[in-house]
Amino acid sequence: MLVSFALLALGAAAQSGQVSRPRVVTSNKPTLKGDTTVQAEKRAPVLQGQVKTQETSDKVEESVDDEDVIRVETNLVTMPVSVLDRDGRFISGLTQRDFQVFENGVQQKIEYFQSVEQPFTVILMIDVSPSTQFKIEEIQDAAISFVNQLRRDDKVMVIAFDDKVSVLSPVTNDRRVLQNAIRQSRFGDGTSLYEAVDVVLNQQLPRIPGRKAVVLFTDGVDTTSRRANYQSTLRQTEESEALFYPIRYDTSSDMNGGWGGGGGGNYPRRPPTSTGTIGSIIGVILSGGNVQIGRGGGNRRGPAGSSSSEYETGRRYLDELARASGGRSFEARNDLNVAFAGIAEELRRQYSLGYYPESAGKSGDRRQIRVRVMRPNLVVKAKTSYIVK
Repeated sequence: MLVSFALLALGAAAQSGQVSRPRVVTSNKPTLKGDTTVQAEKRAPVLQGQVKTQETSDKVEESVDDEDVIRVETNLVTMPVSVLDRDGRFISGLTQRDFQVFENGVQQKIEYFQSVEQPFTVILMIDVSPSTQFKIEEIQDAAISFVNQLRRDDKVMVIAFDDKVSVLSPVTNDRRVLQNAIRQSRFGDGTSLYEAVDVVLNQQLPRIPGRKAVVLFTDGVDTTSRRANYQSTLRQTEESEALFYPIRYDTSSDMNGGWGGGGGGNYPRRPPTSTGTIGSIIGVILSGGNVQIGRGGGNRRGPAGSSSSEYETGRRYLDELARASGGRSFEARNDLNVAFAGIAEELRRQYSLGYYPESAGKSGDRRQIRVRVMRPNLVVKAKTSYIVK
């Protein structure tokens, strides 16, 4: 009897010790205000263009009523920003007060600001399609030159693409491995540029933490993509946190050199001997090519990827790829060593701005962003839009 009484007393005590109180389900909303440098565990995330307007935990116990749950919403929008002078040199030393941010034309209050020097990871994408075969050594030299601009903590992945996408080197800071990977790139058939960008955006970049960018060596002309296209890759780039820096090579003169043959007759090759001689013409015929004396015009009918309109589309695509990501595009005929030094400086020393939009918006809404610097003669590189998720 005494034992039963004791057990009943213990049960009553346990029940009386339970206190009904609301569970607070929080997101990772940072509590950053003003001009500050944050510790690693409190660093605000850099969102990938798509912004979650409500973040809640799915792990709420069934026994807890909805009225007992406090839901905390967050829609912090953060973005990397580079500020350059008219010569492309990074401008350091700016503070939060030097920036203004506008969303859909309405000025926003900057709630998060950071300016630190950090290592970064770059994916080098090398076009090894037939159209670049006469530029490949120049492209390889340029890629190695870019690697040589980096510091010990900066890392690189090397990817080559023709009609397929091949990873030549995983992410590493071993310069010898990277140089060997760049030199081993070999030609294939076709140019699946859009599919290569798609693979990088969806398979490679999400695995890379921290600050990241893509340096793309190509003429911009796509001939064989099926699973991705011009517009789909631009939309994905807009939603990515990686910056794209295309280096454009004009291969139109090589593609329109007037000589068929090789690669299944899809791409022209330079003649083995002097142009227009009987021996070279016979050689082309015996090799299964098509004979065409003299240089072809940019608008003539020819193999895929050889017309002037296709080259113009390629140039426009690379420009829009850079603009959608907040990066910059370059022409290979210019001084690339200066360009590479500027890219490395931008990636290493970017500013990061964040704000909470005045209106949260609906899922799927596209918001336009404009960042201004309150100093004259400076150029701002930043994303121009994001999509509410």
